[in-house]
Amino acid sequence: MTQTNTTSKPQSSKNKFIVLGVIIIAVIAGLIYWNQHKKAGSEEITLGISPPFAKPLQVAVDEAKQKGINVKLVEFSDWNTPNITLNHGDIDANYFQHQPFLSNATKETGFKLKPIATGVATHVGLYSKKYNSLDAVPENARVVIPNDPVNQGRALLLLQQAKLITLKNPENHLSNLQDITENPKHFNFIEVEGPQTARAVDDADLVFSYPLYLRLAKTIDPNKALLLDDNTNTRYAILFVVKDDYEQTHPKKAEQLKEFIKIYQTSDKVKQALNDDVGENLWFAGWK
Repeated sequence: MTQTNTTSKPQSSKNKFIVLGVIIIAVIAGLIYWNQHKKAGSEEITLGISPPFAKPLQVAVDEAKQKGINVKLVEFSDWNTPNITLNHGDIDANYFQHQPFLSNATKETGFKLKPIATGVATHVGLYSKKYNSLDAVPENARVVIPNDPVNQGRALLLLQQAKLITLKNPENHLSNLQDITENPKHFNFIEVEGPQTARAVDDADLVFSYPLYLRLAKTIDPNKALLLDDNTNTRYAILFVVKDDYEQTHPKKAEQLKEFIKIYQTSDKVKQALNDDVGENLWFAGWK
């Protein structure tokens, strides 16, 4: 007569419950980890920038990471997309424009954007590969200037400083080509997007451009300007810009962004990167 083992089924059921419990615990642990990871990832600050600003900012990014602040740089090749993307909420902030440009952009678009802090200011200059002095630039020369209202005004002020043109209102930083009252050398003005002025040096007779963009394009040494602007005020300092309500809708990120900006403004390594990338005599601190 065969004896039946009456303890095998309960033992088997017990093992199944143990395995099921382990699986449930693992799933819960996984969900907790995923949720924490997702929350941590959501605290990453995305900063939209123009490529010439990347290297010194990356130094600040690396220093900030050591303090638990995660910043991701997103590069834009034009001067319109950074504000559009910021207004849509796809990035947290941008760093590419000065106050006159921001004021004009918000006026034209209705975007609710504001500066949260000030970065560096750079000098601008008149450059030429064909001529070694402003006096040598001939009549009917092809002169390249930016096509946006704000930077075109800045270019015309510099040409006036060089005594190459005269403006209707010598103090108007938003002057345009129609405001030129005297053009004794009969310059032919060519309007291009601001970043493209750096590449125009290869073809035009005289170009208004920016040291940062010239260094990036590698078309001419930024220190070899025929004339640099004599402006040392902070009107044209580059701004860290956010949406108007950013500090209310993202208070933690806003505080971290301010900490990142403080690193950018005070770090000796960032200062050295700016000296290397821009030129020691071509930039100054806009926040002082």
